[in-house]
Order: sequence, then C-alpha cells, then structure tokens
Amino acid sequence: MTNKDDSSQNIYLLIGNKNYSTWSLRAWLCCRKAGVIFTEIKKALYVDGYQEKLLEYGPTGLVPVLIQKDLRIWDSLAICETIAERNPKMWPLDASQRAHARAICAEMHSGFRAIRSQIPMNCRANKRKLMFSPELQAEIRRVEEIWTSCLRQQHSKSSPWLFGEFTIADAMYVPLVLHFKTYGVVMNQICSTYMQMVLNDADVKTWLAAALLEEEIIAECEVGVVCDTLA
Repeated sequence: MTNKDDSSQNIYLLIGNKNYSTWSLRAWLCCRKAGVIFTEIKKALYVDGYQEKLLEYGPTGLVPVLIQKDLRIWDSLAICETIAERNPKMWPLDASQRAHARAICAEMHSGFRAIRSQIPMNCRANKRKLMFSPELQAEIRRVEEIWTSCLRQQHSKSSPWLFGEFTIADAMYVPLVLHFKTYGVVMNQICSTYMQMVLNDADVKTWLAAALLEEEIIAECEVGVVCDTLA
C-alpha cells in the first residue's frame, strides 16, 4: 500500500453504485482519508452480466476490490486494514482505544442485518417512511449506544470523529448516517451532531454529489414511501 507521497504505484479501487453501495463507500472513504492516490473503477450492480464483470477483478464477484500490481483485496475491512499498515493513524494510537475501535468495526462488519435489509442506503432518496420492525429498532438503538459511548470519551476536542481523529471506525459507520438520513431516524443530540458533521464532511459530500448523478435503479433498495413531514 502506498501513501500520498508515493505515487509511483498504480492503485485501483473497484466500487459499485455510489448511490447504493455501502461497502464501496467504506473502502473509498478510508482511502481518501488516508491520502491514498488511487484510480476509481466503478461498475453498476444488478445489471445484466454485472457479476461476471466483477469476477474479472476479484474471486467473490463483489465490491469493493483494491488492486495494486498482483495484489487483490476483496473485502472492505481487509482493505482498510491494509491501508492502516502504512497509515497507523487510521486506527487510534492508544492500545485500548484501538481494541475498542476494532471491536465495533467487527460488529458492523458482521451484524446490523435489519438495517442493511430494511432501510438500505439510497443517497438520492429523501424523506422515506416505513414501519420499523422491533429488530430494526433494536439495531438503531445499538448504533446510538456505540456512537454515544465513543463520542463521550473523545480524547481530542479538536475533531468530532468517533475516536477524536478520523479512523476506520468512522469509515465503517459513516454509511449508517446516510441510511438514517433517508428514513428520518431520530437519534439523541450527541449522535445527531455527529451525523451532521459527517454530512458536512468534504469527502462525504464528494461521494454524495456523484451518487446524485447516477441514473441506475436497484429496485430492492427503493424502500419506503415519500413523506414530506420528515426532517
């Protein structure tokens, strides 16, 4: 993995639709925040022949995939870990904080299935309304608990990320901000402030601007009905 001062290596990041692909966003955002110079390869998901095209880049037929020479890394968290090997600040420097950050990243990586399936990321959509199942409500409250705990224990007052400075933990949880915005999820004040900071972040804005220009529609991600009463 290279850093911003080593542009001699050609690095490519395969991603899916910016409007819908949360895992692509996680890897993309981690690369941006670490200063990695990379070329973006975007492939539309769920169109005819899309998986065959993705298999040309990685063995799972999924996105994202980080490519550098003969190295192929086909999992978001693995991509982030690889980036952190050359950019240690992508994890908290304190060992106990780093262990905490890894634990909540692993929880995100393997869990929150109700959030993923019932309120999928859809950057173009706004003010969507639907009934929240008990499972979904429980997962939302767990996210609120995670964010609140991290933000109350910030060790750097100069930056409002989960562990003070931006880390992989933020890369893993930023997409949930976009889920929650679309479906009007109400959070406590400390989490609402975090969400607004994320939405104001320059890199997140760059991603969202590109997502708004996309025209592909993934029907199963077009969830909920428009409700003008949502904030």
